[in-house]
Order: sequence, then structure tokens, then C-alpha cells
Amino acid sequence: MSQIRSARGKAARASGRRGEIASAVWLMLKGYRILGFRLKTPLAEIDLLAIRGRTLAVVEVKRRGDLTTALGAVGSDQRERLRRAGAMLAERRPALKGASVRLDLMALAPGRLPMHIPDAWKGD
Repeated sequence: MSQIRSARGKAARASGRRGEIASAVWLMLKGYRILGFRLKTPLAEIDLLAIRGRTLAVVEVKRRGDLTTALGAVGSDQRERLRRAGAMLAERRPALKGASVRLDLMALAPGRLPMHIPDAWKGD
């Protein structure tokens, strides 16, 4: 792997972590409790797992130029894997049993406040 490609990958990972942290802070300000970052499951990697009341939010964080691009950056296969991963976690953790699982999007764009879209792909 070239040094340039390696440096770009490192910068992208660091930017992703910063975006996830900013998203977590934004969600906490909205009353969510963060349960995990970058949770690896057999089905998918969950960027953020958060809960508010009895709603478990599987949050996908995307940094793009606009909301439409961020929404389109998560394909239907990935959405389905994320939903199944969230449901699996809810079933396996006693404190989460019975929680409704929802797939949210945190869209980040340079120079803009984070945008939280609950149940971003509700129509799927």
C-alpha cells in the first residue's frame, strides 16, 4: 500500500471517529444515552447505539456534503443488516428486551450542525 493511500485512510478513520463523537454529544444533548461506539456484531458494525425511553436507536453516521447524499450513502442491504444487528443486541441484553429498534441517521456536513434523522428509512 502506498504511503499516500495509507495516510488518506488514517485521516478518514480519524475524521470518522470525530464525527461519531460529535454525533454522540448531539444525541446526548437530545436526551439519548449512548450505549456503544463502533459495535462489531456478526451482522454489521454499528456506529452508535443509543437509547431514549424504550427506543433503541441504531445510528449510522455519515459525513457528506448534503443530506440527500448522506441518506443515499446507506444501501438497502446495509440498512437491513443494521436493523437485524440492532434487534439481535436488543434480544441478547436483558436491559434492552422489549425495546423498539429504530435505524437513525446522523448526517454531518462541513460548517453545519449535525442533523439527526430518527427512523431515517422508515418507508423501507
